[in-house]
Amino acid sequence: QVQLVESGGGLVQPGGSLGLSCVASRSISSFAAMGWYRQAPGKERELVADITRGGNTNYADYVKGRFTISRDNAKNTVSLQMSSLKPEDTAVYYCNAKAFYGAIVFDTWGQGTQVTVSS
Repeated sequence: QVQLVESGGGLVQPGGSLGLSCVASRSISSFAAMGWYRQAPGKERELVADITRGGNTNYADYVKGRFTISRDNAKNTVSLQMSSLKPEDTAVYYCNAKAFYGAIVFDTWGQGTQVTVSS
């Protein structure tokens, strides 16, 4: 079992930038994908961005051009660089590690880090 620990959340003004980091307790190279999800109060958890073992990235439409996801297998880290932040980006951001066992998807989650975009 892997543990994921997020850091980097906080309060930022609209239009500002913030970087999130997720460190895994063991190698992430075996995971099919690493990603960031977010959950705002009263809303369901949603995908922000993910990156496959091969480095292919996928972004939600509402963050394209503003957020960048990256992974460093040597450091067991996945990062999310966020810019041009909007109040609607306010949410708890969760790191995710996704593994596939045949047709079964196994998700591991971090504890989450709060991002608040407000003036």
